[in-house]
Amino acid sequence: MNNALPPSAIFILGALLIPLFKGRVRAAYMLILPVFAFINLLNIQVGTHWSVPFLDYQMVFGRVDRLSMAFGYIFTIVSFIGALYAVRVKEAGQHVAAFLYAGSALGAVFAGDMLSLFVFWEVMAFAAAYLVWAGKRAGSQAAGFRYLLVHIFGGLCLLVGILIHVHTTGSIEFGYLGLNSLASYFILIGFGINGAFPLLHAWLPDAYPESTFSGTVFLSAFTTKTAVYVLARSFPGTDLLIWIGVAMTAFPIFYAVIENDLRKVLSYSLINQVGFMVTGIGIGTALSLNGTVAHAFAHILYKALLFMSMGAVLHQTGKINATDLGGLYKSMPLTTLFCIIGAASISGFPLFSGFVSKSMIVSASGHEGLTFIWFVLIFASAGVFHHSGIKIPYFAFFSHDSGIRTKEAPLNMLLAMGIAAFLCIFIGVFPGYLYSILPHPVDYAPYTGAHVIDQLQLLFFSALAFTLLLLSGIYPAEIRATNLDADWFYRKGARAFMWVVNNPMARLGVWINRVAFDAIPSSLSWFSKNPLWAVKIGADTLLLRFSREEQKAGIGQRLKAEKAAFPGDIVKNRPIGQSVLWATLFLFAYLLLKY
Repeated sequence: MNNALPPSAIFILGALLIPLFKGRVRAAYMLILPVFAFINLLNIQVGTHWSVPFLDYQMVFGRVDRLSMAFGYIFTIVSFIGALYAVRVKEAGQHVAAFLYAGSALGAVFAGDMLSLFVFWEVMAFAAAYLVWAGKRAGSQAAGFRYLLVHIFGGLCLLVGILIHVHTTGSIEFGYLGLNSLASYFILIGFGINGAFPLLHAWLPDAYPESTFSGTVFLSAFTTKTAVYVLARSFPGTDLLIWIGVAMTAFPIFYAVIENDLRKVLSYSLINQVGFMVTGIGIGTALSLNGTVAHAFAHILYKALLFMSMGAVLHQTGKINATDLGGLYKSMPLTTLFCIIGAASISGFPLFSGFVSKSMIVSASGHEGLTFIWFVLIFASAGVFHHSGIKIPYFAFFSHDSGIRTKEAPLNMLLAMGIAAFLCIFIGVFPGYLYSILPHPVDYAPYTGAHVIDQLQLLFFSALAFTLLLLSGIYPAEIRATNLDADWFYRKGARAFMWVVNNPMARLGVWINRVAFDAIPSSLSWFSKNPLWAVKIGADTLLLRFSREEQKAGIGQRLKAEKAAFPGDIVKNRPIGQSVLWATLFLFAYLLLKY
């Protein structure tokens, strides 16, 4: 018997009570809630729970297996870390949105049907948008609306796919779909928008850097990782995802290298890391799917740690651009240390979490003979070390001395970063604990001599390349600039569309209105007054145009007289009996020809 509560309900209902508490009571409540949710999660049994009848269907709020439990564990863990990090934030709305966000992400993970999945999917979008608006930076409001519009569009694509799927199959069960129908393509697009697929990704680096210093911790954890979960659930082994994933691992590197805003660097880095997970889903083997889940687990921790370290810098200095920072290791040594641990984890250093998770996906590509894919993943791994492993800590805490002297981050922030840093190291040193909760029983040993040496060589030569490029002046300088992304096409395309609507199409509409609703009805009304005379006027008008010069004078005078006298004597009314007779004759002729 299952006596546990739905994980999503604890956060969603708990979020609604947050405004009732103040000060330390609120802080304690916010920390207790994720702990209670985690304990509750441990008591949930594998199976199907919390089914609710709806119309002719069953809404399932608890489809529990190893895949959903793995994401459930990390979502509750990062919720506690994020709550601890943000515990001093006084605005209750941010906390409510963050916990609604966490609850809806858990709801999507444990959803056993498409209807409840869609509901939680949309709640996530609105809660996340609020966290962007709460940033109250110059671009926060616009970025939040853009975020919401993109995700509403994604939700509509998902809804269309669900409706087609239900109409075709008669079932709302959420499980393996495969890319084999119109419905599955719409659903994939809906998932892909949240997963930041190439050309659908611009919302992420646009919105995340505009959020609050604490909001990015939640943003980095839930939206994209929920997309990874649903892709792993519904599209494992889909070849298209391999190519989408490798594209995601590669193109953000170039943006991250030239970006000045360090939180935007981390946003591009996030897309890069999700690309590894999508590639693993596309490969579809037990090893690659385990690697996807393990990497999602590890990534949530070290990406949260990196965003927390940059959030601490922003909180203490009010600055986040690389051109404005440097030398902060002197006044923020603990934050520097935690940032370095996060950088080592994302770079895949041995004894850190990224090493034991990402390597599973890379190894799976090699085992399947996907040589080109393997090469791109290796290239992307080197690129990660450049833009997140080196660039983030170097330009924020070292580089030139910016002259900024500030205090270390508050204790609650340091504790949150410390917990995340500890888990990054613990998973790297003892990967067996992480491997034990993965969905498939695969025997994988990350710490082989060849693997460790290969990874150290990759990191060493990447660091050497960064150093040489920096010393030679070839490495792109950190400058204040706005870098164009795929959203440029959205914005320019939208402006071009509006120009077409407001100019050629508007003029066409005016012309159609004049012709269809003015000229044609007026002409028909004029013609109906005396059809025979109207035909005569029309014939004389044509005759006037094509007649010889010596004839035009006479025809013109006649036409003028006809128009002046129009409509003349109206055609005499005929007795109704004649009309009936003609109608009968025409009907008889029609029937004779027809039959």
